[in-house]
Parts: sequence; structure tokens; C-alpha cells
Amino acid sequence: MDARHSYRESAGRGASGVQLVILLYEQLIQDLGRAIKALEAGNIETRTQQINHALKVIAHLQTSLNLEVKGRVVQTLMRFYSTLRAKLLEAQARASRQILEEQVAFLLEVREAWMEVDRAVSERASPGPTVQSAGTRAHWRG
Repeated sequence: MDARHSYRESAGRGASGVQLVILLYEQLIQDLGRAIKALEAGNIETRTQQINHALKVIAHLQTSLNLEVKGRVVQTLMRFYSTLRAKLLEAQARASRQILEEQVAFLLEVREAWMEVDRAVSERASPGPTVQSAGTRAHWRG
């Protein structure tokens, strides 16, 4: 077991639903960063592994959405994840650094929004809404 895996596992144990989503976004950003480095080095196997792992994380985020909540947030996240998945497949097929970098930028923006939600929830003295009430359930062991 490597140090990164141990850290993620221990961080995830005490995390709220929102914090788990943030951890998954951080994993996606790391995966795509490693894919970019592999692309630059001409390492097709590592690039493919990293993009495939990112696709698994996206699938988990997407299947964790609570589709019973008919809100705009759920619909927006579903479209975001579908678009992200399509763009990663395109980046893999075209070996495109630009597409990968664009997706990292989008992920950083959305991660920041989740971090704002986490801060708002943390600032409340009473128990705030969970990720599930915002339209997603997060349970990931990656």
C-alpha cells in the first residue's frame, strides 16, 4: 500500500459526503496530471491507465448522483460528467494535451464550488445538508 493510497483512505474515513466528493475531484485532477506527463513522455500505456482510472472515478461520481432529486444541480452534474467522459475519450483518441488541460481547468472550477459548499456547511452550527440532499451520494474506495 503506497503513501498516497493510505492518505486518501484515512482522509476519506472521517470525511463528510461533500468532502468525499472533493477528494474524488482531487483524484481526477491528479490522474489527468499524470496522463499529461505520460503524454509528454510518449508513454501511451501510462496515459491510458491514468485516463481509464479517471473514467472510473467519473463513473462513480455519476452513478452516485441521486436521480430521485429532480433539481437543477443533479441535471447539471450529470451533463458535466457526461461531457467530461466524452472529452477524456476524445483526448485519449487524439493524444491531446490541450483537451486534458481544459478538463483539468473545469475540474478545478467545480472542485472550488464543492469546497465553498463544504465551507458553508462547516460554518453552520446545526447539521447542514448532506451531499445526498444536494443530489449525490458519495462512497468511494479507489
